Amino acid sequence: MANYSHAADNILQNLSPLTAFLKLTSLGFIIGVSVVGNLLISILLVKDKTLHRAPYYFLLDLCCSDILRSAICFPFVFNSVKNGSTWTYGILTCKVIAFLGVLSCFHTAFMLFCISVTRYLAIAHHRFYTKRLTFWTCLAVICMVWTLSVAMAFPPVLDVGTYSFIREEDQCTFQHRSFRANDSLGFMLLLALILLATQLVYLKLIFFVHDRRKMKPVQFVAAVSQNWTFHGPGASGQAAANWLAGFGRGPTPPTLLGIRQNANTTGRRRLLVLDEFKMEKRISRMFYIMTFLFLTLWGPYLVACYWRVFARGPVVPGGFLTAAVWMSFAQAGINPFVCIFSNRELRRCFSTTLLYCRKSRLPREPYCVI
Repeated sequence: MANYSHAADNILQNLSPLTAFLKLTSLGFIIGVSVVGNLLISILLVKDKTLHRAPYYFLLDLCCSDILRSAICFPFVFNSVKNGSTWTYGILTCKVIAFLGVLSCFHTAFMLFCISVTRYLAIAHHRFYTKRLTFWTCLAVICMVWTLSVAMAFPPVLDVGTYSFIREEDQCTFQHRSFRANDSLGFMLLLALILLATQLVYLKLIFFVHDRRKMKPVQFVAAVSQNWTFHGPGASGQAAANWLAGFGRGPTPPTLLGIRQNANTTGRRRLLVLDEFKMEKRISRMFYIMTFLFLTLWGPYLVACYWRVFARGPVVPGGFLTAAVWMSFAQAGINPFVCIFSNRELRRCFSTTLLYCRKSRLPREPYCVI
């Protein structure tokens, strides 16, 4: 029996350097990809003026949050793994790093929820979305999200759900104990509720798009004609377009009275066409992929947290906990890939603005909803 125990100890000692090497390699790759990728997306969003719109303001905020987490928090995890899963800094430093990590997590969750609401407004109530969601509205939403995130991450600094160094995770974060003597359960429940609410908003958006796809039968209504101008409920609109273009003859149709005087200004405007709805749906798809990946990569870690809070018997297996922690780290570097591969507009702007691969297209004509 002693020989088996000695052999198991030797195996663990041999695996320990290999495990540390894999952790350091993977974390270094995550740091590099996250910082460089999010920085490039941020530069693109700031430099390209065609991207100065509501959804990309929120995307820029998400990129800044991921850069903050990757550039400040992850190097301390790297050093702790390098030093044999030990924390060589002070208690105050541990609390500050834990505060920044939790702040970034809650900020991403709150921001993804706000983005889901704006995505629903962009498709279901586009006129309200276009008129109300200006730069200052987006700035107010971003400030509100940061305020809520600070309110969620700051109490543990004052020992309400204590921050401490967790050796099994190689990081400073919540100290998860039994739910009877644990203050972190409320924070975990709120995070789960935010993620659930975000999924419900996207589910409602999917149902809305599905219902609007149902076609109604065509009902033909007779048009009214005055000198071959054809106006009224059954008119196709071509006669009115010809009249505004200057090809009409005879008296002005009743429905066009007062419009021809402003033909020069109204000619520059265009209604929201199907392409605009397709673009909004593509942006919504991109943000939903981000939300789904956030839930997928943070889900195992949330399961491990609840396991430690509610389970009385066995502890969380070390391999599962390590994989869950590193998956939560990988979430900080996944968004740039989602942006490039799922958004045609960002891919085109990236190639023209940063890579200078091809000439840019003609500037898009601004539209308004009449």
